[in-house]
Amino acid sequence: MKWRIASVAFLLGSLATGLSWLTLLPTLLYLMDVARRWVPSQGTEEAVLTRLRGFLPFALGLDLMVLVILAYIVLDLTVGRPLRATERAMGQLERLELDLTPISQGGPLLSRIQSALNRMAEALRREQALTRSQLEALQQANVRLSRAQTELVSAERLATVGRLAAGVAHEVGNPLAGILGYLSLARMRATTPELKDFLDRIDHEVHRIDGIVRGLLDLGRPRSGPLAPVDMGQVAETCVRLVRAGPELSRVEVSFALEPGLLARADPGPVSQIVINLLLNAAQAMGGQGPVRVSTLREGGEVWLRVEDGGPGLSADVMARLFEPFFTTKDGKGTGLGLAVSLHLAQGMGGKLVAENRPEGGARFTLCLTAA
Repeated sequence: MKWRIASVAFLLGSLATGLSWLTLLPTLLYLMDVARRWVPSQGTEEAVLTRLRGFLPFALGLDLMVLVILAYIVLDLTVGRPLRATERAMGQLERLELDLTPISQGGPLLSRIQSALNRMAEALRREQALTRSQLEALQQANVRLSRAQTELVSAERLATVGRLAAGVAHEVGNPLAGILGYLSLARMRATTPELKDFLDRIDHEVHRIDGIVRGLLDLGRPRSGPLAPVDMGQVAETCVRLVRAGPELSRVEVSFALEPGLLARADPGPVSQIVINLLLNAAQAMGGQGPVRVSTLREGGEVWLRVEDGGPGLSADVMARLFEPFFTTKDGKGTGLGLAVSLHLAQGMGGKLVAENRPEGGARFTLCLTAA
C-alpha cells in the first residue's frame, strides 16, 4: 500500500514539475530579455544566463522532491490510512472478530464502506447470538430426548418382563409353597446338626426364590388404583421408623429436611414401598454405616421426595442399567428387582424415579409426583 502511494506521489510530483517547467519557461525568457536591455556588458549577461542554467536543474529537482513528499503525505492521510484501517476491519471480520476499531478518516466512499462493514459486524453478532441460543436449545432438547428414550426403553423392558412374570410367577409360586411346607416338616424331624444345616440352607435359598417371584408379581400387577392427596413428609417419617427397627439401618444416621403439609397425588402403599426400597439401597451402598438424608420439596407442579446417601455414588455403567430387571451390584445378595419395581410403581402413579450423583459425593434418588 505504501509503495503504491509513493508511486502515485512520484507521478503527481513529476506532472507538477513538468507543469512548473512549462510555467517557468516564459519567465526565463522574460528575464533574459530584461538582462539584454539593462546589462551593458556581454560578459555579465552570459554569466547571468550561465548561473540560471546551473540553478534550474537544482530548482526543478528540489521542486520535485517537495511535491512528492507533500503528495505522499496528503494521499497517505486521506486515502492510505483509511484504506489500511478498512483492510484491518475486513481481516477482523474474516477471523470473526466482530468488535471493529472505529474509523473516522476517509472520504465519502470510504465512509460508506466502513458503515457497511460495521452493519455487517452487527448482523454477524446477532447471528452468532441466535446460533448460540439455538445450539443451547438443541443440546437441551437432545438431553431430554435421550432421557425420554432411556425411559421408554426401560418402560418397554419392564412391560415385557411384567407380562412374562405374570404367568411364570403364578406357576412357580404354588410349587414353592409346597417345598417350604415340606422343608418345615423335615426341619422338625431332623436329628443331626449337619442335616439341620443343610435344611436351613435350602430354606434360605427357597425364600430367596420366593422373593424373586414376589418381585415378578409386583412387575406384572396392574398399576395403582385411584390416587388421593398424600402427605409426603408423613410417609417418609413412617417409612424411616419402620426400617430403623431392622439391622440394615442400625448404624445409619438419617436426617430430615421435610416441608410440612406437602401433598402429592399418589397411593400411600406404593409410595411407602418405593421409599423403603430407596432407604435399604442407600444403607447397603454405604456398607450399613453413614449418613442418609430424606427431604421433600415442591418444584413447579411436582412434589419431589429425595433420598441421598454418602456412599461411593453410581458409575456410568451402573447408571445405564440401574432400572433394568435382575440387574444388581450386591454380588448375588439381591434380586435386582427393587428399583425396577419402584420405577414401575412411580410410573403407575403418573410420576417418575430419577437417579443421579451428588456433587459432594454419593447418590441421590428423586421420586417425582404430581402435586395435589
